[in-house]
Amino acid sequence: MSVLNVAKFTTASITISATSGGASGDVLYTCPANHDGLVRFLHITNGSTNNKKVSIEIYHASTTSYKNLVNDLAMSANTIADIIPGGSLLHLNAGDKLVCHMESGGTFDVTTSVEEHYEPHKSS
Repeated sequence: MSVLNVAKFTTASITISATSGGASGDVLYTCPANHDGLVRFLHITNGSTNNKKVSIEIYHASTTSYKNLVNDLAMSANTIADIIPGGSLLHLNAGDKLVCHMESGGTFDVTTSVEEHYEPHKSS
C-alpha cells in the first residue's frame, strides 16, 4: 500500500529531439523503483513557426510495451496543449516512463508534474 500521507512532487521538462518512438524516443519521466506516480500535469509547447505533430507514449515496465497516450497530435505554430485535463490523473507504476517524439523539423518542449508515493513493497 502506498504511503499516501507522504508525497514528493517532481517536475521534469525536456526539449524533444527524437523523431521516432519506442526505445528511440526521448524519456521525459521515469517512475522510480518502489514508487507509484500520479501525473497531474502534462503540457506541450510547439515553438515551431510551422504546424507540426508530436507524440507521447507510456512505457509499461511490467509488460515492456509502449502504448500511445498522444499519437501524432497536430499542433499549430506557437501553440500549447494540456494533455491531462484539470482534475484528471494518470497513474504510473515503478519503472513506467513517459516517452516523447515529434515530426522532423519540430520544436517541442514538454513538461510534467508528478506526485510520487513511496511503495515499500513494490519494485520496477
